[in-house]
Amino acid sequence: MSEVLSSSDPEVFALCRAEERRQAEKIRLIPSENYVSKAVLEASGSVFTNKYSEGYPGKRYYEGQEFVDPLEQLAIDRAKSLFGAAHANVQPYSGSPANLAVYLAFLKPGDKVMGLALPMGGHLTHGWGVSITGKYFTPVQYGVRKDTGRLDYDEIRDLAKKERPALLWAGGTAYSRLWDFETMGAIAREVGARFCADIAHIAGLIAGGVHPSPVAHADVVTTTTHKTLRGPRGGMILCKTEHAQAIDRAVFPGLQGGPHVHNTAALAVALKEAAQPSFKDYAKLVVSNARVLAEALMGKGFDVVSGGTDNHLILIDLTNKKVSGKIAARALDKAGIELNYNSVPYDTRKPFDPSGIRLGSPSVSSRGMGQAEMRQIATWMDRVVGDPTDETAAKVLGEVRELTGKFPAPGISI
Repeated sequence: MSEVLSSSDPEVFALCRAEERRQAEKIRLIPSENYVSKAVLEASGSVFTNKYSEGYPGKRYYEGQEFVDPLEQLAIDRAKSLFGAAHANVQPYSGSPANLAVYLAFLKPGDKVMGLALPMGGHLTHGWGVSITGKYFTPVQYGVRKDTGRLDYDEIRDLAKKERPALLWAGGTAYSRLWDFETMGAIAREVGARFCADIAHIAGLIAGGVHPSPVAHADVVTTTTHKTLRGPRGGMILCKTEHAQAIDRAVFPGLQGGPHVHNTAALAVALKEAAQPSFKDYAKLVVSNARVLAEALMGKGFDVVSGGTDNHLILIDLTNKKVSGKIAARALDKAGIELNYNSVPYDTRKPFDPSGIRLGSPSVSSRGMGQAEMRQIATWMDRVVGDPTDETAAKVLGEVRELTGKFPAPGISI
């Protein structure tokens, strides 16, 4: 943190420093969070934040783009190379605007859109009722099997044939198994739907080669650029050449004005990092850590939805532990273990006080933690969930800080 900020605004400086310390001292298990490198942080705070750049490289509405154009083209080229895509748009402000661009590019209000239901692990923007995507379009929702917690592609196909959606989504925020993008693409073609894969959670795993890619099977692929990809908070769209113009027009001028060029700079850095051999090692570690953590928790009697994980994410139903997800999450936070309470499939409790918790391995993997640390985390979680009192949390917190002190957080100088 800069001493300039310290002198010009000590209140904001103090909050930034406090957040640095929090991120350094805690075990961060929220699966949508991660640590970016110092280089990504520096690019995010670069002078590109001063520049307006409405339009696309070579076709801008403002002058002074001689360094912005090559920067954005660099990010585009790196995205295309990393994911093997024909076209990339790196301007979306985040994942939800990227998804909205897909609607604007291909659908009319009232068209049917089919996606994984939010309570089953899906995302708001895949047609859930409280989202604009469920209000302006006709939503059709598929789920997971109650007995396995997994997708049933035969059921998805039958529902698609019955409803004939114009757009079929794959992807979610709380599904811990591999997605069969090839089958989803085949289903979409059978019913004449566009197929979009939202890989926001797993983009880094795909880039690292530990999860199948949807690029060859989907009309469009959307993603955030943070989470497992370890980039800045932003969005990105990959698509086939025939959809490039429709997607670009939907992003600008359809939904957005000038792109956040400082984020484009940071994304370019992150994409270069993701193309390095070490990123594959990180991706493998994310998956192996998640599996070990899930197995250790199941060994302590935790009910892991679907019986395990294939990716970075673990969803746990705490019903058999006789504690709600919210109580457990708050107790664990006091103990220095950060995750979120979450609905589980077929949950009988309300979304703001659900039965489950959601956790994942990206952040701890970025710190270099491994199997031994995952088993220790499971032990701490068992202690706190079994006795969610302030006294137990305080005891665990001291042990957590001792562990995190051995694994420096990337990008943080504490």
